[in-house]
Amino acid sequence: MAEDLYQVLGVKKDATADEIRKAYRKLSRENHPDVKPDDKAASEKFKKVQEAYAVLGDAEKRAQYDRFGHAFNQAGGRTPPWAGGPGGGAGPIDIGDLFGEGVDLGDLFGGFGRGRRGPSARPSKGQDLRAEITVPFLVAAEGGQHEVSVNRAGRTERITVKIPAGLSDGSTIRLGGEGHPGSAGGPAGDLLLTIRVAPHPYFRRDGNDLSVEIPITPSEGALGAKVEAPTLNEGTVVVTLPPGTSSGRKLRLRGKGIPDRKTGTRGDLYVVAKVVVPESLTSEQRELFERLRTLDRDPRVGLW
Repeated sequence: MAEDLYQVLGVKKDATADEIRKAYRKLSRENHPDVKPDDKAASEKFKKVQEAYAVLGDAEKRAQYDRFGHAFNQAGGRTPPWAGGPGGGAGPIDIGDLFGEGVDLGDLFGGFGRGRRGPSARPSKGQDLRAEITVPFLVAAEGGQHEVSVNRAGRTERITVKIPAGLSDGSTIRLGGEGHPGSAGGPAGDLLLTIRVAPHPYFRRDGNDLSVEIPITPSEGALGAKVEAPTLNEGTVVVTLPPGTSSGRKLRLRGKGIPDRKTGTRGDLYVVAKVVVPESLTSEQRELFERLRTLDRDPRVGLW
């Protein structure tokens, strides 16, 4: 027994022409071969939907179907008028009627069916490019420019990169439009640079703070002294060692560290004293140290 055409479209027999049209378009989009290319059930459903709408979408044919049912199309064994082809009246499917005028199937189906219709490719953004560079300690701390080699579209190019102040090891900076070129006129991707910071010969970094070891003599530590200490960007400054300064004692110099990337506020510089004894002594130095030893108090008494 032939399937009821109203049931094929999922509408009632008293459905309006607009309701029938909406049902037809919805089912056609859902079961279109470009959406489900390997689904036999969807293909069969699509065919039935077209046949049903060829009748119910035509007021005259719908009236005949409502009166005679499927029998109205079988006189003389002719091909059903909604099936198209010789003797049929429906003809090929109107894609504009199905999806609306000016609609690109690629937009509806995410690119399915482009091989048949061959529309021009859409502009798309190029892939991001990743690279790693090592910059000098001072450039990472204070900011500056640094050259980097990148390989784009099979060509190696050198570009100058602006390094913001306060970068730490492992930071990533993004350079818009410096990645691989886009397709069909689309924008280029971005360049993502991972920053490696070269070590400094005497500064050590902890967050935005710096530390530097200052060698001092035993007499400078015992009696106190004024000594020079290097800073990151202000040359040397004079710091005062209080009497009784031992190795490891820290003197804090505020605002002479690394600038914060967000606020610009600088961290601190810690000057760390390191008592250094001579490797060889003159006879006079030996005599003085021998005398001093007799006067020294044992620092280990009561320690344990």
